[in-house]
Amino acid sequence: ENSFANFNLIALDTCPIYVGNYVLLGPDVKLYTATHPTDPQERLDGEEYGKPIRIGNNVWIGGGTIVVGGATIGDNSVIGAGSVVVKDIPANVVAVGNPCKVIKHLKEPTRAPNQFQQLTMFNLQK
Repeated sequence: ENSFANFNLIALDTCPIYVGNYVLLGPDVKLYTATHPTDPQERLDGEEYGKPIRIGNNVWIGGGTIVVGGATIGDNSVIGAGSVVVKDIPANVVAVGNPCKVIKHLKEPTRAPNQFQQLTMFNLQK
């Protein structure tokens, strides 16, 4: 509810992808639930599997970010553009990089949002 995905979102959903409320996904975000074994013989044998992705409420994921299966991003967190999320990111943080790491802690919101505006177009007249 009240979430927005910019263009070129890829959601490779061999497993569930859970997206909370008030989530913002920048352009070219990639959510990959599919994965393969690291063992060479298992790959030759054709084994593959998936792991779910969980994105909490009020999360902003910057453009070009990749989130791999098994990762959870906690409520109110911000993921910097171009990051690669390979493990869980806690709630209320800013995390960036490859691999994505916490660089700042944030305060939890203290009230409900006033109003959520769709970010689908700009008024160039203003």
